[in-house]
Amino acid sequence: MELFPRQREVAPCTVEVSHKFESLHAHVRFNNGAVIYPGDEVLVQGPEIMAPFGEVVREDRDAVIIRANWLERQWTRLTGDLEVMELCEFSFSEEVTL
Repeated sequence: MELFPRQREVAPCTVEVSHKFESLHAHVRFNNGAVIYPGDEVLVQGPEIMAPFGEVVREDRDAVIIRANWLERQWTRLTGDLEVMELCEFSFSEEVTL
């Protein structure tokens, strides 16, 4: 038994995966208006979606949203800025290092 149980809900969603030169992305849009808050987890159901180069693939799926409890939400808000700063430590360049 969990000390702080987490709620689960199922939401219909549309997944869009783009594998184009000008846009490489994957987006999930909830068709029922569900909103994700800090600390929540989203698990899209079904097999992996692979878009061939130059194409955009859209599929309707179900997603399981696992809601963070109050403590997890507060922890995510407190530490979120630190995790974003970790991204600032990296840069991308065309130089090859050996």
